[in-house]
Amino acid sequence: MISFRKKIAAFVYSITFNILKNGHELQQAMAAKAGRATVPQVFIRGQHVGGCDDTFAAHCSGKLQEMLFEEKFDYDLIVIGGGSGGLAASKEAARLGKKVAVLDFVTPTPIGTTWGLGGTCVNVGCIPKKLMHQAAILGQSIKDAKNYGWSYGDKVEHNWAVMRGNVQDYIGSLNWNYKVQLRSEQVKYINAYGQFVEDHKIKAVDKKNKETLMSSKHFIIATGERPRYPDIEGAKEYCITSDDVFSLEKSPGKTLVIGASYVALECAGFLKGIGLDVTVMVRSILLRGFDQDMAERIGSYMQSDGIKFIRPCVPQKKIESAEHKLKVTGKMQSGEEVVGEYDTVLFAIGRDACTNNIGLEKVGVQVNPNGKIPVVSEQTNVPHIYAIGDVLEGNGYLPVKAFASSVLFRYFCFYICEGNVYKISFFQCDYDFIPTTVFTPLEYGCIGYSEENAIEKYGEDQIEVYHSNITPLEWTIAKRETNACYVKLICLIPEKERVVGFHYLGPNAGEVTQGFALGIKLGATKADFDATIGIHPTCAEIFTTLSVTKRSGKSTEQSGC
Repeated sequence: MISFRKKIAAFVYSITFNILKNGHELQQAMAAKAGRATVPQVFIRGQHVGGCDDTFAAHCSGKLQEMLFEEKFDYDLIVIGGGSGGLAASKEAARLGKKVAVLDFVTPTPIGTTWGLGGTCVNVGCIPKKLMHQAAILGQSIKDAKNYGWSYGDKVEHNWAVMRGNVQDYIGSLNWNYKVQLRSEQVKYINAYGQFVEDHKIKAVDKKNKETLMSSKHFIIATGERPRYPDIEGAKEYCITSDDVFSLEKSPGKTLVIGASYVALECAGFLKGIGLDVTVMVRSILLRGFDQDMAERIGSYMQSDGIKFIRPCVPQKKIESAEHKLKVTGKMQSGEEVVGEYDTVLFAIGRDACTNNIGLEKVGVQVNPNGKIPVVSEQTNVPHIYAIGDVLEGNGYLPVKAFASSVLFRYFCFYICEGNVYKISFFQCDYDFIPTTVFTPLEYGCIGYSEENAIEKYGEDQIEVYHSNITPLEWTIAKRETNACYVKLICLIPEKERVVGFHYLGPNAGEVTQGFALGIKLGATKADFDATIGIHPTCAEIFTTLSVTKRSGKSTEQSGC
């Protein structure tokens, strides 16, 4: 304790209230400012630290030293990563007068694909995916059109190069717009790879391998994730991932998609929708982490649409290339081998956080074995270093990052508190009720718990599941499959049937799900849904008239509007 007192003695100006004429008034003023009338109370540069114990705790944590020694840094905040979260945080900090820099550098994929500012969503995720999904929807609409009286020639063709060019042009405009926004907000954009070298210092390495050292008071790690490759010979040499597919110069042709994630099924869906031969190799279940009843319905619909599934099956240790074809050998669970030749093989088997090569070990940031960073209110174990987005432990649920509402990043609120101390606070997201959509050929929107998770959390006897099949009115004239679409509400019986799970399988799932998300966030019950007037004729109106429970075993098929 003595050494602690010596360290701060030179920085403390003490006031003894009982020997001052206006000591009582000063003590009252202190109480109004600090919320405490007792002494001692310590203030540093106008910021209240606390009493003796508080001050000692601040010393032990290193916070006191930061407050006492105002080290000069190049920046108030450096953000490593130029995706949605990083860009939002940097601009908000700059608006409040902070000196901010953003470092963003895309390491090329094994086949050389790279892209501009904006992160995964803008460049190789939800934006190009949704646009190519729209191309597939238009293809289906062309097929439906004849039944609505439209005439056209027998041959309808899709031009990959035109679609790819227009999509990439749009993405390029977004990249440029982000740069303009940063410039207008006085944020320094640096196209370089950031690595920590010591406590408040990083090394920025540009594409010419030029190194620049820079320091900052605070850092945000927003480096995101990249697709995972299997330990299979030829995987990186010959195959692609979602980082590559949207910018391929030529149509991928006959394609094998390996994986069963949302990325795998969405890519398979839009490739089939523009007329390609598509096969999906699945190790076990579809859409792990999502409601499995809904996932299997999606798989069945995709099969009926002409997409071939090989499951359960895993690729073997070598992918061979010969005569512009890729030969893939898979092993079924039964031990049987299946062999196929494809123009393109796309791996979509998961993603890994980009935390391995940014020097976190040099500054002591804790990283879990899976590469994710544990945080408390986005703060790592190192007080001046924060992390957001895909790199966070426990933030692996797809929709938060990409597909529900393009990107859901943590909302940052940077504020300057009394004493001009720079601080970061966060609006906390309710991760139990995140709305999302998977843009498979039959779109799937959901909010809250899957049926399996609701049963696990609450018990099967505590939930009621209301469900129904539906056939969109627009599908009837087009003579498309009846009763393929499906909805269900999972309700918690002890809480007046509060809706804890919302699931919709049908057209425009994102728009439908987004609308209902507010009600569920506000605690809507089944009675609230029943009391809502449905818009007729729409698919979404079915949620206002659900009456059949799974427990009853009654049929849910519909025969008309």
